[in-house]
Amino acid sequence: MRCWARFRWAAAMALTIAASSVRAQALDMPSPFVQEVLVKSILLTLNDAVASDNFTVLHAKISKPFRDQFPPDKLRAVFKDLVEKHAVFDAIVASPVIPEDDAKIDDKGVLRLKGRFDTTPKKVKYQLGFIPSDGQWKLSGVAIDIE
Repeated sequence: MRCWARFRWAAAMALTIAASSVRAQALDMPSPFVQEVLVKSILLTLNDAVASDNFTVLHAKISKPFRDQFPPDKLRAVFKDLVEKHAVFDAIVASPVIPEDDAKIDDKGVLRLKGRFDTTPKKVKYQLGFIPSDGQWKLSGVAIDIE
């Protein structure tokens, strides 16, 4: 659990930095389908990064401000506990997203998505932040719990 606290802090800091650099390139609220694609895509990329112990692809898929602050080796350090425990949560691909809050775009332009997957044997909870980057919604902050 210590890793989660450290990661949440690091992710929160990255989100703050990323949000402060969002320009006037606002994007509209994505449809529920696109929201599901965003959530599953980034979490499956994280799953693959953990399984392969290679965070290069995850790094390429996150927002530029987040990429600048978290190179692949720093991402690996943040997710060290998941890598060492060989955490696997790819069952989310076949599970429906269960939103825990309505999707919203906050006053800083950050798309906030919070929910869970009722997978077995462990549930996956997430809080994700996305900002407009390179004309698309890209990850700027993440908190994940596997219970």
